[in-house]
Amino acid sequence: MATDVVALLADSLAKTGVEDGELSYKGQGRKLDDAHSVEEIVKEIQDFEGLQALRLEGNTVGVDAAQAIAKALETKSEFQRCYWSDMFTGRLRSEIPPALNSLGDALILAGARLTVLDLSDNAFGPDGVKGIEKLLKSTACYTLQELRLNNCGMGIGGGKILAASLTQCHKKSSTEGTPLSLRVFVAGRNRLENDGATALAQAFQLMGSLEEVHMPQNGINHAGVTALASAMQHNTGLRILNLNDNTFTEKGAIAMAQALKYLRSIQVINFGDCLVRPAGAKAIAETVSEGLPILKELNLSFGEITEEAALAVAQAVKGKDQLEKLDLNGNCLGEDGCKALKDAMESMNMGEHLGSLSDDEGEVEDDDDEDDDDDEEEDEDEVDEEEAEEEEEEEEEEETEDSSSKKFSTPPSAPRPPDVSSFLSFPSPDKLLKLGPKRALLIEQQVDVSDSTKTAEAFLKIASVYREDSNDVKDAVLDSVDALLKKAFSTPSFQGYSFVSALLVLLGLLKSEDKVRPVLVVPGHLQALEHVVRQDYFPKENVAVLEAFMSRNNKALESCNVTKNCLLSTLQRVRSES
Repeated sequence: MATDVVALLADSLAKTGVEDGELSYKGQGRKLDDAHSVEEIVKEIQDFEGLQALRLEGNTVGVDAAQAIAKALETKSEFQRCYWSDMFTGRLRSEIPPALNSLGDALILAGARLTVLDLSDNAFGPDGVKGIEKLLKSTACYTLQELRLNNCGMGIGGGKILAASLTQCHKKSSTEGTPLSLRVFVAGRNRLENDGATALAQAFQLMGSLEEVHMPQNGINHAGVTALASAMQHNTGLRILNLNDNTFTEKGAIAMAQALKYLRSIQVINFGDCLVRPAGAKAIAETVSEGLPILKELNLSFGEITEEAALAVAQAVKGKDQLEKLDLNGNCLGEDGCKALKDAMESMNMGEHLGSLSDDEGEVEDDDDEDDDDDEEEDEDEVDEEEAEEEEEEEEEEETEDSSSKKFSTPPSAPRPPDVSSFLSFPSPDKLLKLGPKRALLIEQQVDVSDSTKTAEAFLKIASVYREDSNDVKDAVLDSVDALLKKAFSTPSFQGYSFVSALLVLLGLLKSEDKVRPVLVVPGHLQALEHVVRQDYFPKENVAVLEAFMSRNNKALESCNVTKNCLLSTLQRVRSES
């Protein structure tokens, strides 16, 4: 009885919001397939005078249901706020665009003037962006202040469509004297990469009104970062800039440091997991010391920053009386460097603002390699990625372009060691070892773990170079897959079952509607997987799924029967122990 009362109370509270014009069905887990299933919602929308906001988060809405809701919204001219995140769970991707189109058309017809559009956590891809393209270009979005598209899988194509839509909206609204003045933009975990980020940067520069930008985990490197830096200079009211877990390197970090000089209103800078490196950190420190008077938080964690650079950052925040947190965890300070940093902060009476240093990576053995790494990155950026993928598919065992004169195991005669992107494009034991002792961290930073398919692909590429007869290679592979999957399974948005499904598809054990080309299974794939399933980070509920597929006779695994049987035995043992 008590449970029923609590449920009724929660339901009542969820629908409360008459004072601010909000109708909420948030988190109710309703499966809304057709018009009949939304009759109650439709009636409440129709009866709600002055409706300004509708919350549909945490339900699953089909095309017919969306059309019925849309019909009810057609008369709601005072409508302003769409809280429509996580509302297509379990739907086919093809269902999402027409559902969004009908809802958008209704708001346009109603003459609504939106201030908030939140479609986060809907994995709709580029086609989903097309579903809101008309809405974004319409008068309904001339007044838009917050656009939240976090974790939507937009990709480069979706990013470009979104950028073009915002640009068009700004131009059209400007001609009417009410230019689009977007304040908050959120698009983390979308695989925007350089091209998507660059397209959006052009739109940001045009608007010049942004106060918050959140674009973590998008696979952006220095080219895209530099474009964003240029755009940020024109958004002088920016308060929060979160680009966590992209790859700045020195070049991108220096460009961003220059942009920060224009942002005197900035309060939160999150460049954690961005590989800013010592020179980049010093450039940012110089900007901080010269300005940024109301800075509250600076995150430069996991950036391969050395002691000298970290101390420069510490000195830069001296006198910042509004500072609440300086995060330099996970860098390369060493025990003495950590102590020196703590002492420096204490001497300025700011010790309580320094975050934990528990994940420090230790001192860098050879700083001279840094410039080489940067040069290598510039060369790699010039490589056509699609061409590289085609070459990989055609010559999976090719080590170098001059392979006719080299043995398979012979290292390539490149003047510089390969970087992570080179290794993931053409995996080899030698390339993995040449990534050095920080290979696990570098791979972890490179892979977008919010994408289960990309994570599975990266796992198989790393595992493919596993060598039982080489402890160095074996340890490098297992350390790397552990780092990658620990990060993945600890990320809230990561879906374990999706990862396992993608893995099975790539191994040729499960058919896919997307016509995914399976990899050529080698023993290393199964040996690395046998290690993974024994680890604490791997969910035990996924073990039974793997066991079921490994128990079947499948041609894809015929060449690896011995390792398959070892993996199957381990799976059975792990399941019986859990």
